[in-house]
Amino acid sequence: MPQSVEQQLLELTQRLLDSIVEADWPTYEELCDPTLSAFEPEARGHLVEGMEFHRYYFNRGPGKTPRNTTMASPRVRLLGDVAIVTYVRLIQAESEAGPATAAFEETRVWQLQQGAWRHVHFHRSHPA
Repeated sequence: MPQSVEQQLLELTQRLLDSIVEADWPTYEELCDPTLSAFEPEARGHLVEGMEFHRYYFNRGPGKTPRNTTMASPRVRLLGDVAIVTYVRLIQAESEAGPATAAFEETRVWQLQQGAWRHVHFHRSHPA
């Protein structure tokens, strides 16, 4: 049975998140449009455009402690050749005090380009 578009987008989003944790630039670059735009805490309220801002973090390599990333309550909304994937991203890692979990509210926008979904925009923020 063919995979649903929604399931495909959730799997692509998980693959994207895994590439971030693993500092896997080739996979991140494959999934993202070169004109990717973003609002994220690291940009301090500014719209970031292009890939160079993100490459800096990948060049630092993966973190020293293992991390697990979970998409909690994911939702997919299809709008023709555009899809919006929303979820709360839970990141589990070890800290000096023991296991810790961080949470971010994320919206990822994907666009179907020449038969393949490409990540074109995201917004990530701390929960209120």
